Amino acid sequence: MATYFLIIIYLAFISLGLPDSLLGAAWPVMQSDYEAPLETAGLLFMIIAAGTIVSSLASGAILKRFGTGKVTLVSCIMTAGALLGFSLSPSLVWLIICAIPLGLGGGSVDAGLNNYVAAHYKAHHMSWLHCFWGVGATLGPLIMGQFITGQTSWRDGYLVVGGIQFALVVILFLTLPLWDRVARSSKGAANEDQGNAEHLMAVEADSSVKPLQIKGVKLALVSFLLYCGIEATVGLWGSSFLVNVKGISAAAASQLVAIYYAGITIGRFVTGFITFKVSNRILIRGGQITALAGAALLLLPLPSGFSFAGFMIIGLGLAPIYPCMLHETPVRFGKKHAQTIMGYQMAVAYTGSTFMPPILGFLAAYSTIGIFPLYLVIPAAAMLLFSEKLNVFLKKNGLKENYS
Repeated sequence: MATYFLIIIYLAFISLGLPDSLLGAAWPVMQSDYEAPLETAGLLFMIIAAGTIVSSLASGAILKRFGTGKVTLVSCIMTAGALLGFSLSPSLVWLIICAIPLGLGGGSVDAGLNNYVAAHYKAHHMSWLHCFWGVGATLGPLIMGQFITGQTSWRDGYLVVGGIQFALVVILFLTLPLWDRVARSSKGAANEDQGNAEHLMAVEADSSVKPLQIKGVKLALVSFLLYCGIEATVGLWGSSFLVNVKGISAAAASQLVAIYYAGITIGRFVTGFITFKVSNRILIRGGQITALAGAALLLLPLPSGFSFAGFMIIGLGLAPIYPCMLHETPVRFGKKHAQTIMGYQMAVAYTGSTFMPPILGFLAAYSTIGIFPLYLVIPAAAMLLFSEKLNVFLKKNGLKENYS
């Protein structure tokens, strides 16, 4: 039953990825229809991100009160309704209004599903979970592209994706009783690691300790902020760097950025198999070193072909980091506080992806987009540093390697 139920969770994560890339794909046409300034897309993105951050921060209390199944159901209803609202919006004001539930719906379900899988399934399922997010993020622009290149409107693209979300709502409603049943019958990979028992008992024994007061949590939060900032920065500014600095055509540059995202998706699929033999911690470290090497390659004055290699290396390096860090949450900090800490991690992650790319744009406006590789190398090195500091701390406090 747990395996079949996992398929439902995978479908939920595909639906979570579907709306994430729709706005960017549709905005050139939407901008013309609304006669809006180019930067309006940035405003909508910020509103969606703000809603996601708020719901991620509140997800710990909400999930404890209502449970993952009910929160996921309500969040998907909000997301589906918001997408339907986008398809019907007569003005920019309505787009802004619909952007609020779109963001709020995404944060809680993201934190809830990540914590549910971390608590009740093994590490390879977490990697595959985020692989399916990549499937959704890739399908979104493909679906929208079919409508904006034909005789139909971008509104139909939003309507179709909203319909997919409503179909998931029906599935979630019908399977709602299974959530608690699977949670009771499943054993999380973190609980199977007996070598970590003393550490987890020590963390959970003191109920007066708040999640942010647990030692090591802040180091983990910084790592999440830097990771998502790097991932979003490459996606937003990679094409501009290749065109303006490396002299690559816009079409080739956009294809390379698509390959970068495909590298993350494929890398996470492969990582799911590697986790059978290699611990999360080793995969995190290896991914961070690989991503740093790819960013450093872009710094070197080499022919454009090496830039292709650099982007691919960055994508493959980033692939295991995020899902493996998420899966380590209950192992690092105890299952008692894992749900709340997971929400904090989601909020900080979205903060990084929201603010780091615009900061590069601001700096590039006063200098050049040529600073792009350096802007990646510095946070990549910092992420590796903070992650290793956390590993040293956990080792000193009795947390052994987790080979789940």
